[in-house]
Amino acid sequence: MSRIVRGALVQATWTGDKESMIQKHEQQAHEAAKQGAQVVLFQELFYGPYFCQVQDPEYFGYTEHIPDGPTTKRMQDLAKQTGMVVIAPMYEEDSTASGIYYNTAAIIDADGTFLGKYRKTHIPQVKGFWEKYYFRPGNLGYPVFDTAVGKVGVYICYDRHFPEGARALGLNGAEIVLIPSATSRGLSEYLWRIEQPSHAVANGYYVGTINRVGIETEYGDDDFYGQSYFVNPRGQFVGEVASAHEEELVVRDLDMDLITEVRNTWQFYRDRRPDAYADLTRP
Repeated sequence: MSRIVRGALVQATWTGDKESMIQKHEQQAHEAAKQGAQVVLFQELFYGPYFCQVQDPEYFGYTEHIPDGPTTKRMQDLAKQTGMVVIAPMYEEDSTASGIYYNTAAIIDADGTFLGKYRKTHIPQVKGFWEKYYFRPGNLGYPVFDTAVGKVGVYICYDRHFPEGARALGLNGAEIVLIPSATSRGLSEYLWRIEQPSHAVANGYYVGTINRVGIETEYGDDDFYGQSYFVNPRGQFVGEVASAHEEELVVRDLDMDLITEVRNTWQFYRDRRPDAYADLTRP
């Protein structure tokens, strides 16, 4: 009998304030649980707008400590209530150094246990994505968490352009890699359906990825194009890709036995040549 994990992605628009945004995601998580989901991913900086379209110190006010902040505690309660693994991307202030901020995802197990966090490693700094103004590069490496649904890793938005971290997650044992994003229409849109299936194929794991939708007019004119999806270790979409314009709750069954089948067919880990890759670590 196959081992099936039912995963959920919450593709959402900005509500206008933090509390209603959290409530929207809580409601969607409960709906996902009613549909039998066992793990749910929220989008990048889920309780706020994508304020990186502008550079303004006002938005430092969205930071919280993780795990000691109120939203992490609330997400732990949500996990306990729903019995789901919850991946909640937030804006983190380092608890040991005031004024040091990270783009972070909290990983919470199905019983409400805080398992740890991933900090976004690659930070862009271009028009509409002024992220170096807000975030330090992550310093926690590429952790993989042993959850109720298996071994889960996280990569965040701009990270997806870099295959090195995707491979590191695979080498660290990831079976599912979850990638929350906030990406607007433009030159990179066509890459959305190429890069992440490529990570899945190259590493023999599932990828679940979210992009928000809508135009957050008070922060800029970026039009976020949605199209959230799950993709299997063969690089095939699991069900339909989500809407490019509307909110959507994506719930899909992931056959985890396919991971072993694919890895036994495509021996990419066996045939690696790390002894020949020294050039890849040169600045």
